[in-house]
Amino acid sequence: MNDSFDLAAGAARLRSLQDDATTTAWRETIDAAAPGFDEWIVGAVFGGTYERGALSSRDRQLLILGALSSMGGVDPQLVGQIVTSIRVGMVRSEVAECFVHLVPYIGLPRALAALRLVPAP
Repeated sequence: MNDSFDLAAGAARLRSLQDDATTTAWRETIDAAAPGFDEWIVGAVFGGTYERGALSSRDRQLLILGALSSMGGVDPQLVGQIVTSIRVGMVRSEVAECFVHLVPYIGLPRALAALRLVPAP
């Protein structure tokens, strides 16, 4: 297993997943409320969890889409992860199908809420 906290690896991974505007927005928001927590997220999540080799970026995105859509109330994060999913190579129809597939597991209302966030073709 890789180190559980690697700020440099996390920053590199984050650059590959998100555009600068998205990253800057969430980091500034988090840092304003909890100074330094944004660095922990980058180092531990992107530099630790994301650096584990067993899952592809696509696999990780499918898991994230499933988890966030099942929670509800996290539309900003879900929108960001939809954008990231497309950025790592998924197409719009695959993202939409992810939410369709989840209907029996998360319920129709949550799946419909998630589908509303998928960008129009």
